Amino acid sequence: MSLLVVGLSHRSSPVSVLERASLTPEARAALAHDTLAAEPATEAAVLATCNRIELYADVDKFHAGVAELSTLLARHTGVPLDELTPHLYVHYEDRAVHHLFSVACGLDSMVVGEGQILGQIKDALALAQELHSAGRLLNDLFQQALRVGKRAHSETGIDRAGQSLVTFGLEQLHDGPSVEEWAAGKRALVIGAGSMSSLAAATLARAGVAHVAVANRTLERARRLAEILTEPGAAGKVTASAVEMSVLPEELALADIVVSCTGATGLVLTADAVTAALARRPGCAVDADCAGGTRLALLDLAMPRDIDAAAHGIDGVRFVDIEALAEASADAPMAADVDRVRTIVSDEVAAFGAAQRAAHITPTVVALRTMAADVVAGEIARLDGRLPGLDDKQRAEITQTVRRVVDKLLHAPTVRVKELAATPGGAGYADALRELFDLDPQAVAAVSRADARLDTKNNARESA
Repeated sequence: MSLLVVGLSHRSSPVSVLERASLTPEARAALAHDTLAAEPATEAAVLATCNRIELYADVDKFHAGVAELSTLLARHTGVPLDELTPHLYVHYEDRAVHHLFSVACGLDSMVVGEGQILGQIKDALALAQELHSAGRLLNDLFQQALRVGKRAHSETGIDRAGQSLVTFGLEQLHDGPSVEEWAAGKRALVIGAGSMSSLAAATLARAGVAHVAVANRTLERARRLAEILTEPGAAGKVTASAVEMSVLPEELALADIVVSCTGATGLVLTADAVTAALARRPGCAVDADCAGGTRLALLDLAMPRDIDAAAHGIDGVRFVDIEALAEASADAPMAADVDRVRTIVSDEVAAFGAAQRAAHITPTVVALRTMAADVVAGEIARLDGRLPGLDDKQRAEITQTVRRVVDKLLHAPTVRVKELAATPGGAGYADALRELFDLDPQAVAAVSRADARLDTKNNARESA
């Protein structure tokens, strides 16, 4: 079996395609389930964010796996395969490991170094574990990716190499002063109460806005976020309120800054709604100079988009969306830190590959030693029939001697085969060992299944 990833991201696809290909939580679960049911795949996990959709699988056939995973992505995203295929990328075995580790470190993000991807990788693993679609390989892979990402952020300055997508987006909404100077004293409207919207609300509070109104389809979640923003010890000194989506027109007319990130499949704010809100508000709220100034700043972090693209053409509106962020982002503002992270990724990929290859041969070695123990037990039983006069002490000594001989004969080759298995191309040594000693494939498979169940339980406990 081999690791395969097929996906598309902001690097391979225009925003218009990514927007159409977005997956709801239910669609992600269905995609993982159908991948597992497909013939080439035995494990599956879906990593879906606003900037990427990736399908990971353990497959036994490369070409069949690519064809099947591509077809499944097209089916579940609703984008026809002929339209989707030009934007898909494929990574296999070590390249697939390298890709996920790079993603976990923020090297493949729209804003290099952003840390939110770690939470999204953790969510992808949790869903795969919940669906029982992640076996030993994907559990090991995603757990290690989380560790690599945390190592990159703790050992380098990659956090400084880029900002969070929210901060970066807010910086694109204005010219000149810092976000703190620009946002101070303003009124913000945050649409949505998920992780990205919560981060946006917290960022705005730290930046010094005077009030944050949170609008959400579920009012209780909006209330909870508003409460968190005003809790003692929360960042910034801000007032906050929760509002229903039905009063968005009124709140939009009051707001200076709007950040939207919902899971809606259609537009939340139309261009007409923005125009109507501007008509209801007095003067210039965001910039001191009203002549040609920005009266309303809009940041759309949703995929598919929440705010009508036509808002770009409205006088007095500064509008930044995912597409604009993709064009404005810089890859390596701090090259030294990025280079250090790339070195970490390369080292971790090599270590992961060696560990996987070594683990691949362990069930065969265990089966070999089990077979040897069975041979010793059989020979001792036969000896009892031939020499019935042996006392317990003599029998124990003979048994121990035979076991020592067998252990010594097996020690060097089993240690050496584990070392060789950890090298590139070492997977074939397990096959050679099974062939040379005529090991029962069922016995080897039984050990593998037992190890996989134990690893799955341990990984689920770690990610809880």
